[in-house]
Amino acid sequence: MALAVQSQESGWFDRPMRWVQLAFVEDDPGRYDPGFWLDYFQRLHADAACLSAGGCVAFYPTKVPLHYRSKFLAAGTDPFGDLLKGCRKLGMNVIARVDPHAAHEEMGRAHPEWMAVDAAGQPRRHWAMPSYWVTCAMGGYNFEFMRDVVREIVSTYEVDGIFANRWSGSGLCYCEFCRKSFRAFSGLDLPRTNDPRDAARRAYSRWRDQRLFELWALWDGEIRKQNPRARFIPNTGGGAHAEIDMKRAGALAPTLFADRQARSGVQLAWANGKNAKEYRAAFGNKPIGGIFSVGLEAPYRWKDSVQSAAEIRVWAVDGIAHGLRPWVTKFNAKPLDRRWLKPVEEIYAWHWKNERYLRNKANLARVGLVYSQQTARYAVADTEDYIRGAYHALVEARIPFEMVHDGLLDAASLRAYRMLVLPNIAALSEAQCGQLRAFVEAGGGLVATHETSLCDEKGDRRADFGLASLFGAHYAGSTIARQQNAYIDIRDRAHPLLEGLGDAGRLIHGVRRVEVRAEPGAQPPLTTMPSYPDLPMEEVYLRQGPTDIPAVFCRTAGQGRVVYFPWDIDRTFWEVLAADHGRLFANAVRWAANEPQPLTVEGPGLVDVALWKQESSITAHIVNLTNPYALKGPMREVLPVGPQTVRVRCPRPAGARWLVAGVEAEIRYVSRQVEAVTPAIGLHEVLALDF
Repeated sequence: MALAVQSQESGWFDRPMRWVQLAFVEDDPGRYDPGFWLDYFQRLHADAACLSAGGCVAFYPTKVPLHYRSKFLAAGTDPFGDLLKGCRKLGMNVIARVDPHAAHEEMGRAHPEWMAVDAAGQPRRHWAMPSYWVTCAMGGYNFEFMRDVVREIVSTYEVDGIFANRWSGSGLCYCEFCRKSFRAFSGLDLPRTNDPRDAARRAYSRWRDQRLFELWALWDGEIRKQNPRARFIPNTGGGAHAEIDMKRAGALAPTLFADRQARSGVQLAWANGKNAKEYRAAFGNKPIGGIFSVGLEAPYRWKDSVQSAAEIRVWAVDGIAHGLRPWVTKFNAKPLDRRWLKPVEEIYAWHWKNERYLRNKANLARVGLVYSQQTARYAVADTEDYIRGAYHALVEARIPFEMVHDGLLDAASLRAYRMLVLPNIAALSEAQCGQLRAFVEAGGGLVATHETSLCDEKGDRRADFGLASLFGAHYAGSTIARQQNAYIDIRDRAHPLLEGLGDAGRLIHGVRRVEVRAEPGAQPPLTTMPSYPDLPMEEVYLRQGPTDIPAVFCRTAGQGRVVYFPWDIDRTFWEVLAADHGRLFANAVRWAANEPQPLTVEGPGLVDVALWKQESSITAHIVNLTNPYALKGPMREVLPVGPQTVRVRCPRPAGARWLVAGVEAEIRYVSRQVEAVTPAIGLHEVLALDF
């Protein structure tokens, strides 16, 4: 019997736990087997679907003028509508996918003013399909034509929302509308550079944000006129370089979907979990779907490819461990290579079986890693490298942590956290600096790096750090862009920052360094040794002894603790992956937190950890990232890691179970913490504690 589909005004959004997406290609109508997919959806226990409807190509009998129908759409057929009905019979929520980024020749001839224009003033042909035009997202194509398409779909079909892919444009457009609208907004010409310090580029970020939220409101309004229970759900968001203001999006949207489908280039498997945390930083406990692809996500766009089973599994599992609800996407409804079907079915079957342990209410991490869209937009072009370095150091250290949006630094938003990491968060307003000072003075910890707080929220440089009073350090007027062959002298080997580094003669320095003045009385445990030649080899020796220039500031402030590195320990760690930097950074986090972590995991290998609370349980996730290719991303096979000792600080549980092994867990309860030893872990294990 079909399940009742929730669509109340209070929201259907939290109901679906397992999503599927079938993205039609133009020749699918009449050539694919809908029965095959409906049977597969049922075996997956999928409770929601995203199905291609229109935009670039219509897969239903549209009546909107110039809305291009698939040439394979036979008279009297409706592939979108038929598949929608089949999903509804299975009790599934359904949202309709539209893609407005490209248009056919007929549309381009009828409305050249709606097409995107390049910097040279030429209309843009599509980079992959030259018979198509690239559309302008900011003008009439989206605000008029696609408005009508959205209205038609929602008024014709029982859908729970519209999901728009590539809705926000394909790079900067120089069409007449964009030029005039931007000039009216800013008084400037459209930018010709990506430099975040360029005035026009900064203004463009603000204008683009405004225009996209206007489009969001327009489409959402049209949808709700037809169906008050449905919503517009843009394919948008992410981290510091997200195309739209995540704080505002988080307040506006009832749900979003994290679209980081698979590795691309050098990308670790934890990137999917990172995306989950970035969305949650703005969304709180709203449901977030995690889109993962079964194919390779390379620049060469092999869209009909299939990854190894191990790679599909680890990408999905790391997202699940960090709170994403899995959403498998398949392009082309005619499965040319079926090797992915079984791995996905096994992932979904396990997820369905253990659903009550995956309906998370709160993450129990006490460490927050801050990311800053205003820093990325207005101050630091490579801001992600600092974030990734800090992220990987915390993963290696097995410290459970969440991510924090820099627009949500108020006391209520930070209540769950004991300490914050600021990876070169250069752009902070006076109000944000005040929030951070209050956090530390009330007992919070802080680890900050490089140029943190040296700029205001617009990216303009201050005369001194906005957080100078916390750092115990002042800007000395310059930043060294590249240190060559520089080192750090160890002054206090007993300091907790040096745990595990006691036998080191000295440490390598970073690449970039802010010159600073220390406040009187500072006694840093690490100081800077000046650079010296690295060639010819005969000249590679130290010219002068260690200086008194601090390489780190460690101090108490109010009731809290602060560690400030005036250099790029996080960015250099991401580039070089020197073990000393990772250990030093993790030690700084532990010292600043000044409390035991709620979860510790000890054992061999590289693992990613998370700790969650559900309605009547706590779960500790361990994802095995140990692999010879771990630092590039691919996986050929699963290499199990030996037993891990897991300790969770919590009340005494009524029962404990390993969810992947499917067996009861033997536990000890000592000093108000549960201790258990895992079975051998393939890709994933979860300790579930019932209360």
